[in-house]
Amino acid sequence: MRRMRAVVVFDSFFGNTEKIARAVGAALAAHGEVEVVRVTDAPPDALAGVDALVVGSPTRAFRATPAIRTFVRRIPRGGLRGVRVAAFDTRIAVREVGSRILSFLVRLFGYAAEPTDATLRGKGGVRAAEPAGFIVEGSEGPLREGELERAAAWTRGIASGA
Repeated sequence: MRRMRAVVVFDSFFGNTEKIARAVGAALAAHGEVEVVRVTDAPPDALAGVDALVVGSPTRAFRATPAIRTFVRRIPRGGLRGVRVAAFDTRIAVREVGSRILSFLVRLFGYAAEPTDATLRGKGGVRAAEPAGFIVEGSEGPLREGELERAAAWTRGIASGA
């Protein structure tokens, strides 16, 4: 079986999304070569020859960070043809906050992972895993206990097609 080449591109403000990205990268490393890179450090040729691309962002104002949105938008149409793609975000547990207004806004606007996934597939990518959200306690963290393990489990779906 051919070894997979994967890239995990992330943005992070408080380190939580980076921790998830590194857990995803570590889980994928069992299946091949993996590069985990902050979006601002992703070279233009970062996607050349990849079999899988995972993109992660904190949810900020109900969407991915501007740097992640720009990165994904700049991928040429068809540039991910045949590439297994997956998107994740970090988010607060809205139901636990108890704000009806925030719950309404989340239902209206959503989180970062879903539109990122849609854009990656629009560039020709093949969904390798459902978009995922990992829970951060409070606005700055830490990650909820068990989220790193959940990220590794989510990654199995990405690697299974390699």
